[in-house]
Amino acid sequence: MFSLNDYNYDLPDKFIAQKPVKERDRSKLLSLNRKTGELSHHEFSEIYKFLLPGDILILNNTEVIPGRLLGRKETGGKAEVLILDYAGGKPDSNEFTSECLINASKRTRPGTFIFFGNGLKAEVKGFFDGVYSLKFHCSGDFESLLYKMGKVPLPPYIKRNENDSPCNDKTVYQTVYACEKGAIAAPTAGLHFTKELIEKLKSKGVEIATITLHVGYGTFLPVRSSDIRDHRIHSERFFIPEATADIINRARKEGRRIIAVGTTCVRTLEFASDKNGTVSSGNGTCNLFIYPGYKFKVVDTMITNFHLPKSTLLMLVSAFAGRENVLCAYKEAVENRYRFYSYGDAMIIG
Repeated sequence: MFSLNDYNYDLPDKFIAQKPVKERDRSKLLSLNRKTGELSHHEFSEIYKFLLPGDILILNNTEVIPGRLLGRKETGGKAEVLILDYAGGKPDSNEFTSECLINASKRTRPGTFIFFGNGLKAEVKGFFDGVYSLKFHCSGDFESLLYKMGKVPLPPYIKRNENDSPCNDKTVYQTVYACEKGAIAAPTAGLHFTKELIEKLKSKGVEIATITLHVGYGTFLPVRSSDIRDHRIHSERFFIPEATADIINRARKEGRRIIAVGTTCVRTLEFASDKNGTVSSGNGTCNLFIYPGYKFKVVDTMITNFHLPKSTLLMLVSAFAGRENVLCAYKEAVENRYRFYSYGDAMIIG
């Protein structure tokens, strides 16, 4: 249960989704009963059948920023920058400081300037443990330039060539309810929802509440410890509004279900709750690593995508539904040609 190899499975590359389906809610949906292991196949638009009046649906409203910038150093060498902590940088009109990754042929030293065009440049202020501190300068508004020039930092397993049909990732790699800028990766379980589907759920009596967790680069970092208990998970900024905490705590007292859309919502709610499952409002950084043996205090049902082998996300789902149940479900999904990972299909586990 604690061996990294316990969370491996075989997936042919052809099942790694490179683009989303044309209509968000037309993706496949696999239902897993975590008590019995029973599986059933559906379309995501049928999600309303699984939700009941009085259920609380928790959405992560983080917005993916176009935080990948292509530039050149003073020497002329190429340098690709990825902004890691947009929410923590708090940009003013023409300056912004953040932790970043830099991809260049040689290590970039403090004092080096990187030029991106349109009057935007960045100075390397420091370097620690593989991460750089960059101070950006521009003559205009930094955020406007970023959204004009920046690219969406897609996961490394999404690989397209020039012959692929175009895909507007700035639009489709974003939930329809995204409104809080700061993530470098989408909370992908939410990509399946349309505004119409959300309204349909509300009409049924499902109550919608939001939290914010800015998904960071660490979500893509591999687990290198053979014993997963030795792994240290990344920290991500979060915010739980007082209204959301009140809704959840009242619902739990009344015996109503809490349904989390995505592992980001699960981690945030479990992190912000006490031993009795009472959720506190506020902000901070979440570094909760959930793996089998963890006792869930808040979440009753989870909607999630299919995750990478040996990933912390697969371990979280295994903790919630049982490792054997999850791996059997993944095997079933492969046999039925489901699409995997960020732009892939979904599961509901209850």
